[in-house]
Amino acid sequence: MAKSTSKPIATSKPSKLAKPAAENDSPEKKVSPEQGEELKEVKTTAKATPNKTKSESSEEKIEVTIEKKLVALYSLQQVDSQVDKIRIIRGELPLEVQDLEDEIAGLETRIDNFIQETVALEKSITDKKNAIRDALVLIKKYEDQQMNVRNNREYDSLTKEIEYQNLEIQLSEKRIKEYQGALELKSEEIERHQKLLQDRKNDLDIKRNELDDIVAETEKEESDLIHASEENRKFIEERLLTAYTRIRKNARNGLAVVQIERDACGGCFNKIPPQHQLDIRMHKKIIVCEYCGRILVDDGIVNIIH
Repeated sequence: MAKSTSKPIATSKPSKLAKPAAENDSPEKKVSPEQGEELKEVKTTAKATPNKTKSESSEEKIEVTIEKKLVALYSLQQVDSQVDKIRIIRGELPLEVQDLEDEIAGLETRIDNFIQETVALEKSITDKKNAIRDALVLIKKYEDQQMNVRNNREYDSLTKEIEYQNLEIQLSEKRIKEYQGALELKSEEIERHQKLLQDRKNDLDIKRNELDDIVAETEKEESDLIHASEENRKFIEERLLTAYTRIRKNARNGLAVVQIERDACGGCFNKIPPQHQLDIRMHKKIIVCEYCGRILVDDGIVNIIH
């Protein structure tokens, strides 16, 4: 009898404990079909809405970025053109100053050479005068010896020596005249070049003062323009900047970005097809002239800047 009473008790306890567990799990797991459909729709809408917004915002971002690039390119072109004008005005003076400095250096070198030549001529004149003096001493010596000769042969020999020394004196005097003439010419050249040198130095001082004044006037303006150019370059990618720089280098007027004028390119003045004009006005991509390769912008970009 003890065994029969223990079995029902053992089986009844687990059943009582299991029932509450099932009752506790049922509210969390059971979802009605209508609620399941609503949750599915909410999840689908939540997934679809962010994707749509992301694509739309990316398209708007691309459009704004390209328009900003066009604005930055046109602004960069305007700034660089102003810098070019400043450097052209100032660029001629440094070249003139450099030319004057080179000419002054050449004149100074030439004057130094003339001075060295005059020193050499003066030395040659002194040498010839000394030669004349030595010849006169020899002539006096030979004339004294003629008074004590023993035969005609010695007398004739001394006479020839005296004649030879007289010829040496005549030749030295001729050379002295030539050297003096050359010395006078060199002195005139030195005087003329020194006067020219002084004139060039005065011109150099004037040009340097003009250059200093222009640099002082344009230094701040150029610095501001260069700063503005750097700011515009931040909105332009490296590849586009490289193309911009290459176009500016190849163009005679330094224009890489030009405006459409009367349905034509503002750089080469060739007609632009209507479809290209429409693409340019859309600001969705960068259009270049098919003839000269310059970047084209419309009035809209210009109006944004101004």
